[in-house]
Amino acid sequence: MAERKIIVLNDAGELYVRAAEEIAHIAGESICTHGEFSICLSGGLTPAATYELLATRFHLSVDWKELQFFWGDERCVPPDDPESNFAMVNRTMLSKLGLRSEQVHRMRGEDDPANAARAYEEELRSHFGVGEGEFPRFDLILLGLGDNRHTASLFPGDAAIHETQRLVAAVEVDAVPRRRLTLTPPVINHAQRVMFLVAGQNKAAAVKDVLEGPCDADKYPAQIVAPLNGEVIWMLDKAAASLLANR
Repeated sequence: MAERKIIVLNDAGELYVRAAEEIAHIAGESICTHGEFSICLSGGLTPAATYELLATRFHLSVDWKELQFFWGDERCVPPDDPESNFAMVNRTMLSKLGLRSEQVHRMRGEDDPANAARAYEEELRSHFGVGEGEFPRFDLILLGLGDNRHTASLFPGDAAIHETQRLVAAVEVDAVPRRRLTLTPPVINHAQRVMFLVAGQNKAAAVKDVLEGPCDADKYPAQIVAPLNGEVIWMLDKAAASLLANR
């Protein structure tokens, strides 16, 4: 059973800072342990503010040359499109770090989705040295939570919620843009740590359903996140946590 930790901060600003502190700490721990930190990035406003802090206030707290950057999901758009998760991360953080090209492993949203999913799976298998039936072990996967209880691009009712073999899936979702790429549940659940970053009163009902509601992954896809041998950290501001019992 995954160990679950819930951290509630006073407001979104405090959440951004605490998340950056935690990421910098986990990066240092991973680099000391095995010489590298593999992080899987999320889109969204809360991660964007955290990425900006990592690239500025926390720039000297991380040995950036030892990081490997991956993505948990991507919209099927070119990498310079405003809807691109890569574009957001590159703008807020990566472009400020002086990275080598081989440190950045983006999903190719501009390619045919099925081909892009297969190519990203091959890249994951190559980088982590895993074969068929095996899954990469990220040091940290960052996730957000949608109003409809989705995480990554695993949306309610989508067959990818039940995927057990593939590492990456091409999906069509009830959002714009519809076509997306996403890591599958077994990849997420092989991570050493998964960190949800969730802020705002508009997310309070979703947080309560996922954490305290009945078990129904088709209705609440974020419930599939339960690392086999790892930890889940929920970082919330008071508004997002306001409907939780005893909070």
